[in-house]
Amino acid sequence: MATKNITFDPDSGVPYGMNLTMYGGADFSADLNVLSTSNTAFDLTDYSGSAAISKSVAVGATLGITSSLTVGFTSAYDGKIKLSLSAVNTRGTAEGRYMFDVLVSKGSTTYALASGNVMVINPVSSAP
Repeated sequence: MATKNITFDPDSGVPYGMNLTMYGGADFSADLNVLSTSNTAFDLTDYSGSAAISKSVAVGATLGITSSLTVGFTSAYDGKIKLSLSAVNTRGTAEGRYMFDVLVSKGSTTYALASGNVMVINPVSSAP
């Protein structure tokens, strides 16, 4: 997946909106470059992160957490994060539209970094 540049303004309280695509039975990853409102790398040193996806069943309604995504800080100082989920986990995810969010925490404060839709597509056939 291509790298996505996202703007993070912890004072706004509003996550960056974006959409992702996940293929069933394949490793999933999304690289995020987190930028400040001045378009420079946001220093994520001393932050921790979590992310989850949830099956969307109707507008504004979900079924609870379907899967937790791994959040890795590939270069916290440079604002680089990788979201990932193994092929074993994507294989068990039913096709459809899901919602996701990425949270980051510093100390006792948690911020919504990004949120949006995940379209899960399961293959019709597989290679031998």
